[in-house]
Amino acid sequence: MVSDPKSVPEKDIRLVVLDMAGTTVADGGLVERAFATAAAELGVEPGSPDHADKLAYVRATMGESKISVFRHLFGEETKAQEANMAFEEAYAELVDGGLVAPIPGAREAIEQLRSQGRTVVLTTGFARTTQDAILAALGWQDLVPLTLCPADAGGRGRPYPDMVLGAFLRTAAADDVWQIAVVGDTSYDMLSGVRAGAGVVAGVLTGAHDEDALRTSGATQVLGSVAELPGALA
Repeated sequence: MVSDPKSVPEKDIRLVVLDMAGTTVADGGLVERAFATAAAELGVEPGSPDHADKLAYVRATMGESKISVFRHLFGEETKAQEANMAFEEAYAELVDGGLVAPIPGAREAIEQLRSQGRTVVLTTGFARTTQDAILAALGWQDLVPLTLCPADAGGRGRPYPDMVLGAFLRTAAADDVWQIAVVGDTSYDMLSGVRAGAGVVAGVLTGAHDEDALRTSGATQVLGSVAELPGALA
């Protein structure tokens, strides 16, 4: 039987599912730079109305699985896959160039959450190779027991609940979905948490979307940054 959500206090949160870019990782607009590279490879002229329209969609869908974004933008599956591969390669090169950094206090927050007895999982809309490159660049390979990308959850990223539920099933850290906290910087993060039935769906203001967008998509609370999370769950 699924428990009454009111019966599970926030201090009983046992599994924390954290987004990466914009939430725990600052990438300084690398998504847009990598998109520009990918779009150019597919013949989208920089500065053209088509480029502007596609970039606006990329901005609006921050947090969504990148292959889903490219399917929308380019339609035909072969072109979508080509664009996604070019994007991932461009992003990985930027990461290798040292252009990512942790959100201030993110590592300390993760370590504090784990010291509180909570299991932490890092998720992303990027492909596994890109996720691994980011983790390596930050020295975070052993920071958490599990990291997930859309392919690890059957191919569906946010706003679907699959990665959150995948974390729930793989870690067995919680007895009930109301013992999960989902944290991210985009509306898509919030929707994935709501759809998974998480007890806490927290937005942070260090990334793509503002407080209104986060709350409209189901945030139960909005924090300045992930650094505030351990105190919010205490």
